[in-house]
Amino acid sequence: MLSRAFTVTRCLPLAAVFAVASANALEFPLPPPGEDIVGEVQVIQAKYEDTFADLGVANDLGYLEMVVANPGVDPWLPGAGNEIILPTRYILPPGPREGIVINLAEYRLYYYPKGRNVVYTYPLGIGREGWSSPVANARITAKTPNPGWTPPKSIREEHAADGDPLPAYVPPGPDNPLGPYKMGLSVPGYLIHGSNKKFGIGMRVSHGCFRMLNHNVLKLASMVSVGTSVRIINEPYKFGRSGGKVYLEAHAPLDDSGDASVVDKHTAVINALLKNDQFADLRLDWEMLREVVAAEDGLPVEIAQPDQAMVTTEPAI
Repeated sequence: MLSRAFTVTRCLPLAAVFAVASANALEFPLPPPGEDIVGEVQVIQAKYEDTFADLGVANDLGYLEMVVANPGVDPWLPGAGNEIILPTRYILPPGPREGIVINLAEYRLYYYPKGRNVVYTYPLGIGREGWSSPVANARITAKTPNPGWTPPKSIREEHAADGDPLPAYVPPGPDNPLGPYKMGLSVPGYLIHGSNKKFGIGMRVSHGCFRMLNHNVLKLASMVSVGTSVRIINEPYKFGRSGGKVYLEAHAPLDDSGDASVVDKHTAVINALLKNDQFADLRLDWEMLREVVAAEDGLPVEIAQPDQAMVTTEPAI
């Protein structure tokens, strides 16, 4: 049995292994019908001055997804010459490939522009514990460049209690927490917006709104229109097909009440598979499945071969 780490490395094309980081937005052609995976994992060599926060900004990746994809590497001083994984391969979220789809567990937004066979994807900062972002079907209701910010009473009270009082109004500019653009949602009180801080994208840091890197929010705002659908989901385990194989991409579940047990996580994955008819013909690699769920590193890994006799009895966990 090959280890999960070896399997991931083995699957990297040579072009990806020696890829150079790009500052361009993550734009991918949509896969053909019946396929679900876009992009390729990249591996780069760190420079002395690199940090995960800086590499994330340069490559449209969030801080936490960089950390979990590179276990054991110091995110603030990776070390000159060390290999760093850029987790730029994704299983597309379940459901219709239209409008904006936000997967909270992934800290990531996907945008499917109408009439184009491509998908854009961007990292997000989402609501922290106690201020969770909603799961909902929504739409873009307004677009505002250079927004000012009127902090809600609840946020002003929180800051005052922490000895950090906020003004009643923050004008547009570099100190504005909404950054250079905001987009209103039909879910009252929630926005997609930029930020005056580069750190925190790809983490639970907001009061429920969706924070983006400023160059990302400007790019997204230039493409979407008022009325664009926004589907917000919370799917820590994504399954997809590619090249006749089935993959699992696992993320740490969001749970304000405490971490789920390993058994609970395995049960959630198995239940998700059983509920999906398109995976009814699988011969699952249970050992690999357990490794992927335990790692929670957001990298798609092969877990099954289709069109074989389905294994109906799971080994003991």
